[in-house]
Amino acid sequence: MGMDLSADSLVSSKQLPLLSLNHVSYICKSVARSAKFYEDVLGFALIKRPSSFDFEGAWLFNHGIGIHLLEVDDVPLKKGAINPKDNHISFQCSNMEVIIQRLNEMKMQYVTAVVKEGGVTVDQLFFHDPDGYMIEICNCQNLPVLPLSACPLQKLRDPSSDNHKISSISGKVSSMLLFSGEVEALMMENLMVDMMGISF
Repeated sequence: MGMDLSADSLVSSKQLPLLSLNHVSYICKSVARSAKFYEDVLGFALIKRPSSFDFEGAWLFNHGIGIHLLEVDDVPLKKGAINPKDNHISFQCSNMEVIIQRLNEMKMQYVTAVVKEGGVTVDQLFFHDPDGYMIEICNCQNLPVLPLSACPLQKLRDPSSDNHKISSISGKVSSMLLFSGEVEALMMENLMVDMMGISF
């Protein structure tokens, strides 16, 4: 029995029939300069855009996503200090050392950060494009993607208090102070339970 993808079923499910992220669009001071940046630095390739467009622009594609550039004379200058908390687009990579080496060769300014979570380390690197839009490159694929429904909801208590217990579905009892390995095991256990009701 196949999945029912009729218009009626999609409307009744209250979910939008979205497929994937298609592109990110940026206004820029110079399409030529920005296109060269995305080609040379991030490996994007120029692709054909509709000939009916009567404004200066360019379409690029790679890594499963498009970048659309639109040339505007009065682009507000966004460039300033590189702030990892600012709006940005992020790309995953398989080798951060190679990225750093390439950016150094191109004399690109960047800042780095490290995120540690449950025994997993994620390296991040941030820099600006010619118009000041921020870009992140990271190995975020190291961090498991877990729905919140699979995560423990109870607060971690004071380690000096050992009389608060939490039970998992397997019947094991552990301290409320869950260390990273225990948290991960409980999260995966809850995720399996959530997925039991999903039919493929």
